[in-house]
Amino acid sequence: MTTAADLVIPYITARAGEEADLLSHLCVRQGPDRQQRLAYVDEDPRDRDHKGVLWARYSMSLDAFGNPAGRPQWRLVHPLRQRVTMHLLRCQVCAEPVPRRGGVLFLETASRIEGPGPLRTAQPPVCREHARMAAERCPHLRRHGYIALRATRYPLYGVIGTRYRYGENGLQALVGTEDALPHNHPQIGWFLVSQLVRELREYDIVHLDDLAP
Repeated sequence: MTTAADLVIPYITARAGEEADLLSHLCVRQGPDRQQRLAYVDEDPRDRDHKGVLWARYSMSLDAFGNPAGRPQWRLVHPLRQRVTMHLLRCQVCAEPVPRRGGVLFLETASRIEGPGPLRTAQPPVCREHARMAAERCPHLRRHGYIALRATRYPLYGVIGTRYRYGENGLQALVGTEDALPHNHPQIGWFLVSQLVRELREYDIVHLDDLAP
């Protein structure tokens, strides 16, 4: 039996037909600091975030109301929708602003909690109504187990992206460089980023059953 909840697809989930822009659209250009950096040939101000970092372009499949449409690609996250929900603190499922009073709710892989201390996450927050659904729909969290965190300090930390270099064969992506790095990283100009990261500095581990919607 299919329920209404089964029909809900998290806002950040990529959809069929949404594709990354072509590598041929990338180039190298001088930035405001007169240093060479990665750029788009036909760059638009919206291609960079509030820190001037270049974001990966990804097409959007939308319905007549401007909502994501199409078959879900469960293992993939749409870069722009991840960026919007993380930056504006919106629920990764319904895209509505999450409550902040008493702390913002985040989900993370259980194995990442190794002890007290800051935790960097690329998982956008969730509202209490959709927290369990987010855990069940995310293949990574479902496979490795999740833990719920209610954070009271959660500043933006940086981004996750792929570093590029320019050589004899033109621009090439460096395999194995998809790590979280701060916005002030000395090589940030050569990264094409796809996820925004927050650092949870103060948080409590909570049980979803104890949180009333």
